Amino acid sequence: MLRELVLDTETTGLSHENGDKIVEIGIVELINHIPTKQYFHKYINPERLVSESAFKIHGLSQEFLKTKPKFSEICEEMLTFIGNDNIIIHNASFDLGFLNNELVHVQKDIISSSKVIDTLTMAREKFPGSPASLDALCRRFTIDNSHRDLHGALLDSYILAQVYLELIGGSQPDFDLSDKNKQGNNINQNHSTNISLAFNRSQKVQNRLTKEELDSHKKFIDGFNGLTKWAIYN
Repeated sequence: MLRELVLDTETTGLSHENGDKIVEIGIVELINHIPTKQYFHKYINPERLVSESAFKIHGLSQEFLKTKPKFSEICEEMLTFIGNDNIIIHNASFDLGFLNNELVHVQKDIISSSKVIDTLTMAREKFPGSPASLDALCRRFTIDNSHRDLHGALLDSYILAQVYLELIGGSQPDFDLSDKNKQGNNINQNHSTNISLAFNRSQKVQNRLTKEELDSHKKFIDGFNGLTKWAIYN
Protein backbone atom coordinates (compact mmCIF):
# COMPACT_ATOMS: atom_id res chain seq x y z
CA MET A 1 0.00 0.00 0.00
CA LEU A 2 1.35 3.41 -0.99
CA ARG A 3 0.28 6.26 1.31
CA GLU A 4 1.04 9.85 0.33
CA LEU A 5 -0.03 13.19 1.77
CA VAL A 6 -0.77 16.28 -0.32
CA LEU A 7 -0.10 19.42 1.71
CA ASP A 8 -0.67 23.15 1.40
CA THR A 9 -0.38 26.08 3.79
CA GLU A 10 -1.51 29.69 3.98
CA THR A 11 0.62 32.22 5.85
CA THR A 12 0.73 35.77 7.20
CA GLY A 13 3.31 36.75 4.58
CA LEU A 14 6.13 35.50 2.41
CA SER A 15 9.07 35.13 4.82
CA HIS A 16 9.25 33.03 7.97
CA GLU A 17 12.74 34.48 8.46
CA ASN A 18 11.05 37.86 8.97
CA GLY A 19 8.56 36.43 11.46
CA ASP A 20 5.69 35.38 9.21
CA LYS A 21 3.69 32.41 10.45
CA ILE A 22 1.29 29.72 9.22
CA VAL A 23 -2.43 30.51 9.45
CA GLU A 24 -3.89 27.41 7.75
CA ILE A 25 -2.77 23.85 7.01
CA GLY A 26 -4.57 21.39 4.73
CA ILE A 27 -3.42 17.81 4.14
CA VAL A 28 -5.18 15.23 1.96
CA GLU A 29 -4.46 11.50 2.19
CA LEU A 30 -3.91 9.41 -0.94
CA ILE A 31 -3.74 5.62 -0.91
CA ASN A 32 -2.32 4.18 -4.13
CA HIS A 33 -2.99 7.60 -5.75
CA ILE A 34 -6.67 7.52 -4.74
CA PRO A 35 -8.08 10.02 -2.20
CA THR A 36 -9.52 8.58 0.99
CA LYS A 37 -11.93 10.19 3.43
CA GLN A 38 -9.01 11.09 5.69
CA TYR A 39 -7.71 14.65 5.79
CA PHE A 40 -6.18 17.13 8.22
CA HIS A 41 -7.28 20.76 8.28
CA LYS A 42 -6.64 23.48 10.83
CA TYR A 43 -6.83 27.25 11.03
CA ILE A 44 -4.08 28.62 13.28
CA ASN A 45 -3.69 31.72 15.41
CA PRO A 46 -0.34 33.17 14.23
CA GLU A 47 -0.17 35.62 17.14
CA ARG A 48 0.82 38.34 14.74
CA LEU A 49 -0.80 40.53 12.11
CA VAL A 50 -1.71 39.15 8.69
CA SER A 51 -0.16 41.25 5.94
CA GLU A 52 -2.50 43.02 3.56
CA SER A 53 -1.05 41.15 0.58
CA ALA A 54 -1.58 37.78 2.27
CA PHE A 55 -5.14 38.67 3.28
CA LYS A 56 -5.95 39.44 -0.36
CA ILE A 57 -4.81 35.90 -1.26
CA HIS A 58 -6.56 33.81 1.41
CA GLY A 59 -9.04 36.16 3.12
CA LEU A 60 -8.09 35.04 6.63
CA SER A 61 -8.23 38.03 8.95
CA GLN A 62 -6.62 38.54 12.35
CA GLU A 63 -10.10 38.85 13.82
CA PHE A 64 -11.05 35.41 12.51
CA LEU A 65 -7.76 33.75 13.44
CA LYS A 66 -7.41 35.07 17.00
CA THR A 67 -9.86 32.46 18.33
CA LYS A 68 -8.08 29.54 16.62
CA PRO A 69 -5.52 27.23 18.26
CA LYS A 70 -1.82 28.01 18.19
CA PHE A 71 0.57 25.84 16.17
CA SER A 72 1.90 24.30 19.39
CA GLU A 73 -1.63 23.03 20.11
CA ILE A 74 -2.10 21.26 16.77
CA CYS A 75 1.40 20.10 15.82
CA GLU A 76 1.20 16.68 17.53
CA GLU A 77 -2.03 15.85 15.70
CA MET A 78 -0.51 17.03 12.42
CA LEU A 79 2.68 14.99 12.87
CA THR A 80 0.69 11.89 13.81
CA PHE A 81 -1.43 12.29 10.66
CA ILE A 82 1.67 12.64 8.47
CA GLY A 83 3.51 9.73 10.07
CA ASN A 84 6.48 8.55 8.02
CA ASP A 85 4.87 8.89 4.61
CA ASN A 86 5.94 11.10 1.73
CA ILE A 87 4.48 14.59 1.43
CA ILE A 88 3.55 16.20 -1.90
CA ILE A 89 3.93 19.99 -1.98
CA HIS A 90 4.00 22.58 -4.76
CA ASN A 91 7.03 24.85 -4.32
CA ALA A 92 8.11 22.77 -1.34
CA SER A 93 10.84 25.13 -0.13
CA PHE A 94 8.15 27.66 0.83
CA ASP A 95 5.75 25.42 2.78
CA LEU A 96 8.48 23.20 4.24
CA GLY A 97 10.42 26.27 5.35
CA PHE A 98 7.39 27.57 7.23
CA LEU A 99 6.52 24.16 8.72
CA ASN A 100 10.04 23.47 9.93
CA ASN A 101 10.36 26.97 11.35
CA GLU A 102 7.18 26.37 13.37
CA LEU A 103 8.41 22.92 14.48
CA VAL A 104 11.74 24.33 15.67
CA HIS A 105 9.90 26.93 17.75
CA VAL A 106 7.95 24.19 19.56
CA GLN A 107 11.06 22.00 19.90
CA LYS A 108 9.92 19.25 17.54
CA ASP A 109 11.99 17.42 14.93
CA ILE A 110 11.85 19.06 11.53
CA ILE A 111 10.44 17.32 8.45
CA SER A 112 13.23 16.01 6.22
CA SER A 113 13.27 17.23 2.63
CA SER A 114 13.90 13.61 1.64
CA LYS A 115 10.25 12.90 2.51
CA VAL A 116 8.97 15.63 0.19
CA ILE A 117 7.96 15.41 -3.47
CA ASP A 118 7.96 18.87 -5.04
CA THR A 119 5.47 19.14 -7.91
CA LEU A 120 7.04 22.44 -8.98
CA THR A 121 10.34 20.65 -9.61
CA MET A 122 8.50 17.81 -11.36
CA ALA A 123 6.69 20.25 -13.65
CA ARG A 124 9.86 22.16 -14.55
CA GLU A 125 11.63 18.92 -15.42
CA LYS A 126 8.71 17.62 -17.46
CA PHE A 127 7.92 20.91 -19.22
CA PRO A 128 11.19 22.90 -19.31
CA GLY A 129 10.71 26.57 -20.07
CA SER A 130 6.95 26.48 -19.54
CA PRO A 131 5.04 28.17 -16.69
CA ALA A 132 4.90 25.84 -13.71
CA SER A 133 2.64 27.61 -11.23
CA LEU A 134 -0.32 25.65 -9.89
CA ASP A 135 -2.70 27.78 -11.97
CA ALA A 136 -0.61 27.21 -15.10
CA LEU A 137 -0.61 23.45 -14.53
CA CYS A 138 -4.36 23.47 -14.01
CA ARG A 139 -4.70 25.12 -17.42
CA ARG A 140 -2.30 22.62 -19.00
CA PHE A 141 -4.18 19.61 -17.61
CA THR A 142 -7.66 21.16 -18.04
CA ILE A 143 -8.33 21.12 -14.31
CA ASP A 144 -11.03 23.70 -13.60
CA ASN A 145 -10.07 26.07 -10.80
CA SER A 146 -11.79 29.10 -12.31
CA HIS A 147 -14.05 29.57 -9.27
CA ARG A 148 -11.21 29.70 -6.75
CA ASP A 149 -11.48 33.37 -5.82
CA LEU A 150 -9.56 32.87 -2.58
CA HIS A 151 -6.81 30.40 -1.82
CA GLY A 152 -7.55 27.80 0.86
CA ALA A 153 -5.14 25.15 2.11
CA LEU A 154 -7.56 22.21 1.96
CA LEU A 155 -9.13 23.01 -1.41
CA ASP A 156 -5.71 23.77 -2.88
CA SER A 157 -4.50 20.38 -1.64
CA TYR A 158 -7.29 18.66 -3.59
CA ILE A 159 -6.37 20.65 -6.69
CA LEU A 160 -2.69 19.82 -6.24
CA ALA A 161 -3.55 16.13 -5.90
CA GLN A 162 -5.12 16.24 -9.38
CA VAL A 163 -2.06 17.99 -10.79
CA TYR A 164 0.24 15.44 -9.14
CA LEU A 165 -1.59 12.52 -10.74
CA GLU A 166 -1.27 14.15 -14.15
CA LEU A 167 2.45 14.77 -13.60
CA ILE A 168 3.10 11.12 -12.80
CA GLY A 169 1.25 9.92 -15.88
CA GLY A 170 -2.42 10.84 -15.76
CA SER A 171 -5.45 8.76 -14.84
CA GLN A 172 -4.75 5.05 -14.65
CA PRO A 173 -5.99 3.34 -17.83
CA ASP A 174 -7.98 0.69 -15.92
CA PHE A 175 -10.07 3.27 -14.04
CA ASP A 176 -13.69 2.75 -15.07
CA LEU A 177 -16.24 4.87 -13.28
CA SER A 178 -19.28 3.45 -15.06
CA ASP A 179 -22.19 1.93 -13.13
CA LYS A 180 -20.83 -1.49 -14.06
CA ASN A 181 -17.63 -0.99 -12.12
CA LYS A 182 -18.09 -1.07 -8.35
CA GLN A 183 -14.55 0.00 -7.57
CA GLY A 184 -14.82 2.99 -9.86
CA ASN A 185 -18.07 4.05 -8.25
CA ASN A 186 -16.42 3.90 -4.83
CA ILE A 187 -13.57 6.09 -6.06
CA ASN A 188 -15.98 8.66 -7.43
CA GLN A 189 -18.03 8.57 -4.23
CA ASN A 190 -14.92 9.10 -2.09
CA HIS A 191 -13.93 12.05 -4.25
CA SER A 192 -17.34 13.72 -3.97
CA THR A 193 -17.39 13.13 -0.23
CA ASN A 194 -13.98 14.72 0.26
CA ILE A 195 -14.82 17.79 -1.81
CA SER A 196 -18.06 18.20 0.14
CA LEU A 197 -16.15 17.91 3.40
CA ALA A 198 -13.76 20.60 2.22
CA PHE A 199 -16.61 22.94 1.35
CA ASN A 200 -18.48 22.23 4.58
CA ARG A 201 -15.32 23.11 6.49
CA SER A 202 -14.94 26.31 4.48
CA GLN A 203 -18.50 27.31 5.37
CA LYS A 204 -17.39 27.68 8.99
CA VAL A 205 -15.58 30.85 8.00
CA GLN A 206 -18.52 32.61 6.37
CA ASN A 207 -17.68 35.73 8.33
CA ARG A 208 -14.62 36.22 6.09
CA LEU A 209 -16.37 35.57 2.77
CA THR A 210 -19.05 37.52 0.95
CA LYS A 211 -22.14 35.74 -0.38
CA GLU A 212 -20.77 36.15 -3.91
CA GLU A 213 -17.50 34.47 -2.92
CA LEU A 214 -19.32 31.61 -1.19
CA ASP A 215 -21.50 31.08 -4.26
CA SER A 216 -18.35 31.01 -6.37
CA HIS A 217 -16.77 28.35 -4.16
CA LYS A 218 -20.00 26.33 -4.32
CA LYS A 219 -19.92 26.38 -8.13
CA PHE A 220 -16.28 25.29 -8.01
CA ILE A 221 -17.10 22.26 -5.85
CA ASP A 222 -20.23 21.36 -7.84
CA GLY A 223 -18.02 21.29 -10.92
CA PHE A 224 -15.82 18.68 -9.27
CA ASN A 225 -18.79 16.54 -8.27
CA GLY A 226 -19.96 16.54 -11.90
CA LEU A 227 -16.77 15.00 -13.24
CA THR A 228 -17.06 11.63 -14.93
CA LYS A 229 -13.67 10.51 -13.67
CA TRP A 230 -11.53 11.17 -10.62
CA ALA A 231 -8.07 12.48 -11.40
CA ILE A 232 -7.31 12.64 -7.75
CA TYR A 233 -7.92 19.74 -4.25
CA ASN A 234 -5.80 25.31 -3.61
